[in-house]
Amino acid sequence: MVDTAAHRASAIEQLSAQGFDLSVAQAYEVQALSLARRYERGEQTLGIKMGFTSRAKMIQMGVDDMIWGPLTSGMAIEDGGELDLSRFIHPRVEPEIAFLLNKPLSGVINLAQAMSAVEAVAPALEVIDSRYNNFKFSLQDVIADNCSSSAFTIGAWQQASVDIANLGMVLEFDGVPVQIGSSAAILGNPYRSLVAAARMAGEAGAVLPEGSVVLAGAATAAEALRPGVHVRVNTEKLGVAEFAVSELIHP
Repeated sequence: MVDTAAHRASAIEQLSAQGFDLSVAQAYEVQALSLARRYERGEQTLGIKMGFTSRAKMIQMGVDDMIWGPLTSGMAIEDGGELDLSRFIHPRVEPEIAFLLNKPLSGVINLAQAMSAVEAVAPALEVIDSRYNNFKFSLQDVIADNCSSSAFTIGAWQQASVDIANLGMVLEFDGVPVQIGSSAAILGNPYRSLVAAARMAGEAGAVLPEGSVVLAGAATAAEALRPGVHVRVNTEKLGVAEFAVSELIHP
């Protein structure tokens, strides 16, 4: 149901509103079933995205932990490429920090171990697009919907020795700043998101393989996309990631 909504770019009623009283564990099972259908269509797993990495967002949603969802090859947009707006319902974009792992991760680790597991870091953009009407959902709804993750772009990889704890990040539309923030908004330090990712993988009986990409979470509020706009995140010390949004063609 959720996968069909994403595949057809057509919004549905929230699962909770349809009478599905899911637990968090069951919501992740729905997420896994939806992703299995994508893999059957030929997509491959590239990594994961972390969600609710802002304390304010956790409070807003009434939760005390983060959420996660897989990133697939069908979601990747080449840096400097074009996002096909017809594939989405009501997409928004967030500036993020991306990690590239140089070893498998799973279970309880500390900050130093997380840092040693990173081959490179990069600026990134994540496109979120809830498959639910009006972009409204419960915690279980959003987990089932792959945590709203829909597409992503990663800029040039940089050395992992760059200090990313408090980098200025500016999200621009056509060269005009629309959101200004800091990587410190991601749990005070984006590496804490990687620590959480390893822990959650262990709790799920999974492993983040070497070569995985991990999106650490949003550094600012999300900004709604519109046809024809050029989107760029300019990140202190890391450079930029960018894509153009297609002009929406009406029949």
